Amino acid sequence: MPAALKILLIFGAILMLTRVRVPLWLAMLLGAIGLDFWAGVAPASVARDFGQAWLQADLWLMAAVLTLIVELGRFLTEHDNAAELVAAVKRWGGKHGRAASLMALPALVGLIPMPAGALFSAPFVAQAGSILPGRSDWKTAVNYWFRHVWECWWPLYPGVIVGMTVLNLDPPRFIAAQFPFTPVSIAAGYFFLIRPHVRSLKADEALAPVNPRRTAFLMTPLALVVVAVFALPPLAQAAWPAAQAQHHKLIAMLGGLAAALALVAFDRARKMGWRNVTASGALRGIAGVFDRKTMTVAATLAGVIVFKRLMESSGLLPLAGRELEEAGIPAVTAVAALPFLAGLVTGIALAFTGTSFPLVAGLMAVPGSGLTPLATLVLAYSFGYIGMMLSPVHLCFVVTRDYFESDYVSVYRHILPCAAVVLAFGIIAHVALRAAGL
Repeated sequence: MPAALKILLIFGAILMLTRVRVPLWLAMLLGAIGLDFWAGVAPASVARDFGQAWLQADLWLMAAVLTLIVELGRFLTEHDNAAELVAAVKRWGGKHGRAASLMALPALVGLIPMPAGALFSAPFVAQAGSILPGRSDWKTAVNYWFRHVWECWWPLYPGVIVGMTVLNLDPPRFIAAQFPFTPVSIAAGYFFLIRPHVRSLKADEALAPVNPRRTAFLMTPLALVVVAVFALPPLAQAAWPAAQAQHHKLIAMLGGLAAALALVAFDRARKMGWRNVTASGALRGIAGVFDRKTMTVAATLAGVIVFKRLMESSGLLPLAGRELEEAGIPAVTAVAALPFLAGLVTGIALAFTGTSFPLVAGLMAVPGSGLTPLATLVLAYSFGYIGMMLSPVHLCFVVTRDYFESDYVSVYRHILPCAAVVLAFGIIAHVALRAAGL
């Protein structure tokens, strides 16, 4: 049986398990074990690979980053803070403030890369789109699409970090090649999702007052994280020279998140009054970081990382690549197909970059392939990204669909034209960069 078909069948089994209410993290773990067994790996080796997967520094660093990111997202979506941000965007957007907020607020939340982060932006979209009753599938598509417009290049995303590392590209070159996908995604989302409803979304209510100082303060935690991601990796490398570059970036992100949450704690203490801050209250606040929802999302992330590790040990993705090559399929087709398959199967950028980009890098290094670094990057990442966006197990898709109580088919009807535009741009960018020898 072809390796690609085995991967797809395991993916289908994972979907079936989730349909009977098996938690996604558990379904991913069972799928990972099944994948290794089906690839012919000995039981002892499967047990060893499974155990070693839990010892990866990536898993625990990302779990720590995720936990702090969720807490920061919780702060930004508190009622008063959310109202301030919504009011600011509506005022800046003028008569089209409501339409602007439908795009800008999910994008703002998207600057913090957290699994299931669309759950935090969904209330913003529900509030801004309340003028249009019903239309749950449309609101799901709006929230889901604009939440991810940064994911091709924003350096906080683990998938971007992995992509830079595996393809050995420095951040300025990577970002310069990938940044155009953001305006293309925004334009596609506006044209297909927002523009048909612009007249209905025109603001006709009095605009709420805006406190510019408060708005600026709410943006400061994000700024601290961004600065840390660029400024702290050299310090992390000096403190932990044996670690991988990816780990240095994650440690830097932890430092920025710690500083951001210290600012959040200061703001909350100031609002409560310093005399009312108690040790028991602080302990309750810390315990809140580890609530059930956060731990469920963290467990899902762990499931995806373990799945990625066992998929690597199974050797099925490289085998699928060799099968494509032996079938006479051009390398450029494999560069597009493998990330798309990995994105569709896992629904997470970290997984499609981690599992398929090593093979993509190998195909690029084959003599006579004609593949150049940046041209290969834009093609592989755009197809992996759209595979991820179309994946029914993508956490943001799952939680947004549940929040608005919509169905998959109706949401796909809205996002497929946007996805087609991004893929077309990826192909055009690939051709242009390859012709330029970049």
